[in-house]
Formats: sequence, structure tokens, C-alpha cells
Amino acid sequence: MKMTSIQMKRKLEDLFDNPDWNTSFDRDKDSFRVEWKDTKMGVNISLPGVISKWEARKEEALKELSEHIHEALRIMQEKQELSGKEKNIFPVIRSTSFPTETKSKKRLIYREHTAETRIYYALDLGKSYRLIDEELLKSEGWTEERLMEVAKFNLRSLPTDYKKDEVAGNTFYFVAPNDGYDASRILNEAFLEEMMANTEGELALAVPHQDVLILADIKNPTGYDVLAQMTMQFFAEGRIPITSLSFLYEDKKLEPIFILAKNKKREDK
Repeated sequence: MKMTSIQMKRKLEDLFDNPDWNTSFDRDKDSFRVEWKDTKMGVNISLPGVISKWEARKEEALKELSEHIHEALRIMQEKQELSGKEKNIFPVIRSTSFPTETKSKKRLIYREHTAETRIYYALDLGKSYRLIDEELLKSEGWTEERLMEVAKFNLRSLPTDYKKDEVAGNTFYFVAPNDGYDASRILNEAFLEEMMANTEGELALAVPHQDVLILADIKNPTGYDVLAQMTMQFFAEGRIPITSLSFLYEDKKLEPIFILAKNKKREDK
């Protein structure tokens, strides 16, 4: 018999029993909240997602959840600084539906990327990271331009190793070092230009979720279909989904593949 939300609620109450925290259950949203009593800052946990992981991995899933929530709550209470931590600032890719402000109404620093994606900026804290908001930026006397330049510089220092696979005459590359900035490699122009120089057909890219960047050397029409199916599957399975669309890389620009691919197929007829 599948675990109910009420049963999971009781498990989470035991898991997050702490004199400094409040816990609450929202029946309508089917979610559980843990927050600091003094600041009211906290984390919302979607119960259907936790139950699904529990069914698959039992106590291991709850242990992993506990570690993430404890770390998130700890970070909320720390005073963060950018100065002296310049090497720990990186860009992160999110979907355009991702919030542009924190739950406490602080504006997050971001810039537009494609019609499907935005670039946010993160301060790496080791096991996790904090998205940088306007208040933190101003308290340090930083400009948005400086933040973006520092993040861009640090991105270029990240390794771009990949795994390679051949499908129906097309070559697919998977960048997934699992460091939290896997999808961010799509912003590394030098890497993309290097891949472009070694591409026999069209260079296509996808960032279905935070933890992977897919590149593809598309040499025939089947390649578009394979990439579309692959991207959709990764998108559905990702911890932080970004977009199920993929892009063609031309003239240092990203264009949605469903538009250009159809045009190219017409031209080939």
C-alpha cells in the first residue's frame, strides 16, 4: 500500500524535530514546511515527490532529503559575503518560469539568455549554493556588470570533459561532472566554438535539466528526432528541469531547433 501524505508528514515531523524550528503541513498544497522560529525563513517540501522517492529508496531517500534541508536552513542563517569569495561565483541556467525574486521579495540578479532560459548567479557554499540577490550585491558595493564578469571568468575554469555516443550516424556528447554547473557550460563560448570547429554536420545543444549539457553533431534528419526524444526524457527525469527544447548553435547564437530544423528539412527537399 502506498504511503499517504499524512504518514509522510509524521515522518518529516520526527526528522525535523528541532527546538529552533517550526514545522507545518499544508493540506491544500500537499506540502510540508520547515522554518526558523526567529526569522520565519524556511523550506517547502513537496510531499508527492518525497513519497515517490521513499517508495523507491526508503530511508536512504529521507537521509538525503534531511541533509539537503539541514544545509539549506543553515545557509539561511549565515551572513553571506562576495568579497574574498570571488572564485566561488558562477552562473546557473534556469527556465524562464523560475522566480525572479526570493520568497522574502528580494530581487534575484539575472539576465535573459534564450526564449526558454535565463542566467542567474550563484555563490558556491560547498555542499550547496545561494542565488545572488540585489540586496547582497548592494551590501558589497558590487555592480551587476562586475558580478557577471566574475561569474563568466570562473565558468571558463570549469572542466568540459564529456562522454560520447553514436546514434544513427549522429554523435552525441554529454557533459555531466555533477558539480551543480553542468548546464552552465552552455555559456562557455570558447568550448562551444571548439566543438563547432570539430562538427561535421550541425551543432545542436540541450539543457534539459541542471545536471547535464547535451551537445550533438547532427548529420541527418534522424539526429533531430533522437535529440528531441533524448532531451524530453532527461527533462522529465531531472532534479531541476530547465527546458525540453533543444537549440541549434549558429553564428554564436542559439535558436530553438524545432524552427530551424523544419526549415532545413524543407530546404533539403
